[in-house]
Amino acid sequence: METKISTDLADRIRRETGENVYLCYQCVKCTSGCPLTEHFDLAPNQVMRAAQLGMEELIFQSRTPWLCASCQTCTTRCPQGIDIARVMDFIVSEAMAEGIEPKVPEIALFNKVFLRDVNILGRSYELGLIAEMGLRTRQPFKDLDLGLEMFKHRKINLLPEWVRRRRHKPTHEPVSRSSNEIGYYPGCSLHGLAKEFDHSARAVLKTLDLQPVAPQGWICCGSSPAHRVDHRQSIQMPLESMVLYEQEGLKEVTLPCAMCFNRFRAAARELRLDPELKQDLDQELGFEYQDSVAISSLLDFVVDRVGLESISDKVQKPLKGLKVVCYYGCLLTRPPEVTGSVEPEYPMTMDRLMKTLGATVIDWDRKVACCGASLSLTKTELVFEMSGNILENAQARGADAVVVACPMCHINLDGRQTQMDIQHIPVLYFTQLMALAFGMPDDAALKYNMIDPRPLLKERGLL
Repeated sequence: METKISTDLADRIRRETGENVYLCYQCVKCTSGCPLTEHFDLAPNQVMRAAQLGMEELIFQSRTPWLCASCQTCTTRCPQGIDIARVMDFIVSEAMAEGIEPKVPEIALFNKVFLRDVNILGRSYELGLIAEMGLRTRQPFKDLDLGLEMFKHRKINLLPEWVRRRRHKPTHEPVSRSSNEIGYYPGCSLHGLAKEFDHSARAVLKTLDLQPVAPQGWICCGSSPAHRVDHRQSIQMPLESMVLYEQEGLKEVTLPCAMCFNRFRAAARELRLDPELKQDLDQELGFEYQDSVAISSLLDFVVDRVGLESISDKVQKPLKGLKVVCYYGCLLTRPPEVTGSVEPEYPMTMDRLMKTLGATVIDWDRKVACCGASLSLTKTELVFEMSGNILENAQARGADAVVVACPMCHINLDGRQTQMDIQHIPVLYFTQLMALAFGMPDDAALKYNMIDPRPLLKERGLL
């Protein structure tokens, strides 16, 4: 039997993504670190080998690229610097462009519905997305119990929010800003599922003598569906909002959501690396983006810019007696080329913040493990497994609570926890604990948490 090896696929991957699959020498680090390998039909290193050999049918018939959670572990750990997650994105987008039937149809449907809603409304519509996914996958009552709990905690908006996109000014007009004003990008989730994050974040910034500014007209960052389906759109969507902050005369924008932070940083980096793409998008938007706005996660901003000493000065009620584990998830630190993290595998920023607030911080195993991310609506059983392992490890290490900095992580660890057969453990945003330590219990917005942390906090004398 004749064996044919083709470079066509590898050439297309390199042309579209800049990634050279022939650099892979099968060290298997990508597969060893992947949290979903056991659920794949091809391991990540096998996908890379198939791409080297031009085995297109094998790749495009595989479930692996569709199930990839985009946790960036493979990209971060590749000794050859190959952006393997980007290659997975290319395979998905190429399959869709070629009309190849998706191997995990519900994930393809999720991407399509999410992006359609965002393109129409400007921001995601969580209730509509959940309802349509249930109806079109013929599982209308799949998450009824979770939905009722969300309504009870006022975490779901009944009506969508339509954004009138602002016209971009064609010129760079100087705007005067107060020294305490800071750009603030809440993202879609903080207007719904993560209201407690938004409320506590704004209150904390105000206490630190900072004024968060969110220009009207900001739109969704595109989240996972954009970069899985359309790489250009995944750059354009953050850029539209980044231009608004630049035009408002803001020197820095801070983002509470880890996903939004990662997408903004990825877009800014891509625009620096691809001048032709930047020129095309500048012409399309009618504005030449100057790349003058620093992009930071809210966690890094309060620790590195405000400083732990200034935070310590605001502490009125130390979190004494509260044992916590700090969960960073995937996108706050990975990949470091995008996030700028110097501690991508075992970060300590949130740990240092919690110690400053007076909490006891516990070392543990799953600090940067993936919670399942957007698989929550499509492969819920995998989220139960992945998030359940995180929560059980936190409890095994003796933690009273888990501290997070991402709405997607919070809904999987806090909201989905109500559906898991495990001992419940509170999951709080770091800003909620800052508000408590600053003596502002009302601003911690604890009523929105699905696993009520108030009994624990009262027991520890913190409420």
